[in-house]
Amino acid sequence: MQTTPSLSRRDFLALAAAAPLAARGLSATQVGRRPAVGLELFSVRAELAKDLPGTVTAVAKMGYEVVEFFSPYFTWTPAQAKDVRTLLDGLGITCRSTHNGAAAFAGDGLKKAIELNQIIGSSCIVMASPGKIVGIDGWKALAERLTGVSETLRPLKMMAGYHNHQYEWPAIDGQRPMDVLAAGTPKDFVLQFDVGTCIEMKQDPIAWIKANPGRIRSLHCKDWGAGEGRGYAVAFGEGDSPWKEIFAAAEAVGGVEYYLIEQEISTEPFKMVQHCLDNYKKMRA
Repeated sequence: MQTTPSLSRRDFLALAAAAPLAARGLSATQVGRRPAVGLELFSVRAELAKDLPGTVTAVAKMGYEVVEFFSPYFTWTPAQAKDVRTLLDGLGITCRSTHNGAAAFAGDGLKKAIELNQIIGSSCIVMASPGKIVGIDGWKALAERLTGVSETLRPLKMMAGYHNHQYEWPAIDGQRPMDVLAAGTPKDFVLQFDVGTCIEMKQDPIAWIKANPGRIRSLHCKDWGAGEGRGYAVAFGEGDSPWKEIFAAAEAVGGVEYYLIEQEISTEPFKMVQHCLDNYKKMRA
């Protein structure tokens, strides 16, 4: 298993300095530390379904520091969640957010999501599928509902978030749903940025980050490339996304705390996510 390295004096001082700043809501980049790199586990979904402990262990051994669980986690019992937390702690990695359907944002579903996220150490419940939304008024109503969830989570030192896909970018009655969600939710509501879908829809990722300072706490580093046989099959760093500029904006303005590599299409997922991580490290060297 991966062990946690001892802290140097410099690292210790950096962490000590970060603690009071973190309490004020500042990101890792605002206190001089590079954001952690993680994996959205949807990238290895078939392997995860067959062997969760083995898959998470393999991901940690590759060098990923963070993992994000997606909707199947919502079926866990508290006892299962405790087992997962024990696994994560033993590997020295963390889960900071989860992907959820609309059921996790109301009533007993929200109570369950809170309980499971608290057990595994996640502080951010992200909506990754809102269900059917009709018209711009539907998006405004969703923003209002998500604001209510944020108010419920805030006293628990937790946050709500939204993960964009393709359909939030085209304008409806002159307004982009993404802009409506951003304007209609509080400043501590997380706009988890899926880069690939933004690029596919020919939107400007740099402009989006700069328009929402401090709210892009996590990014899905999913690439996309134009052309036959490319699309989402390209590895991270091998598509059309301007990653150097995206990282610069996310760290200078966006308030990013961690990156989540995601690659949806591969015949050999473990090899692919290792390749993506290697590309990330080369890019950041």
